[in-house]
Amino acid sequence: MEVIISSTISAAVTLIVCLISNHSQNEKTRALMEYKLEELTKRVDKHNNTIERTYNLEQRMAVSEEQIRVANHRIADLEHDHKED
Repeated sequence: MEVIISSTISAAVTLIVCLISNHSQNEKTRALMEYKLEELTKRVDKHNNTIERTYNLEQRMAVSEEQIRVANHRIADLEHDHKED
């Protein structure tokens, strides 16, 4: 009978230690995952900001290219008008 009680107490203590250890490890893993998720979110936000800035630059570049085409056309017209005089 003493062996059964001793074994039961030993098993209960082992179970409690395992549960505490498991809970502690889960908390550490959860904290690490939250940290990594926050860092990844920061990187994604930075990437999205870069994409948005690139899009804005491309739009401004297209406007500038159109302005250059118009200016070149005006110059060509002026040169053509000057040759006719």
